[in-house]
Amino acid sequence: MVTNILVTNGASHIFMSKYNKLSKDDAAVLLVDHQAGLLSLVRDFTPDEFKNNVLALADLAKFFNLPTILTTSFEQGPNGPLVPELKAMFPDAPYIARPGQINAWDNADFVAAVKKTGRKQLIIAGVVTDVCVAFPALSALEEGFEVFVVTDASGTFNTTVRDAAWSRMTQNGAQLMNWFSVACELHRDWRNDIEGLGALLSNHLPAYSNLMQSYSQK
Repeated sequence: MVTNILVTNGASHIFMSKYNKLSKDDAAVLLVDHQAGLLSLVRDFTPDEFKNNVLALADLAKFFNLPTILTTSFEQGPNGPLVPELKAMFPDAPYIARPGQINAWDNADFVAAVKKTGRKQLIIAGVVTDVCVAFPALSALEEGFEVFVVTDASGTFNTTVRDAAWSRMTQNGAQLMNWFSVACELHRDWRNDIEGLGALLSNHLPAYSNLMQSYSQK
């Protein structure tokens, strides 16, 4: 059990939350608004770093065979199209091009696609963190889903905006993770597939390839 303290109107409230591990049998991945135009707004990561993180999350979704849903907002406007790498990686995934709804959860097709997976753990990442991630995350929490926000595959204008969004989501029950911790929690045990996970990590964390090279030389 983890003890959390929430302060409201000067009063402290202590509540307990259970450590529910991510499960590859109960998790789905939601990639929200990773669009060419919106990516230009991301300033809390460098462009190369951010793209690597997003593709790492996508790779682990495929590695663990997680249901994955892609969605975009107002593609014909300044937000632009989905980044092509994601569309190529998930050619058969549900692809919800929202005509205008800012909150993906306001789109009936998106919500239907999420519920059709039958999964109760939602791994969410998107652009921008304070809107495209926070709004559906809060909406999903309200409907009883467990929400895991992938912080380094989500981006926004600056760290002040990002931190406020993180605070808002965690106060409502979302859990913050990075793509590396998501991969490790899903994998559970190195003996499940040493080379497979090692290759995934090495592809996105160059320094990790040193560990795998050392291991392979034994």
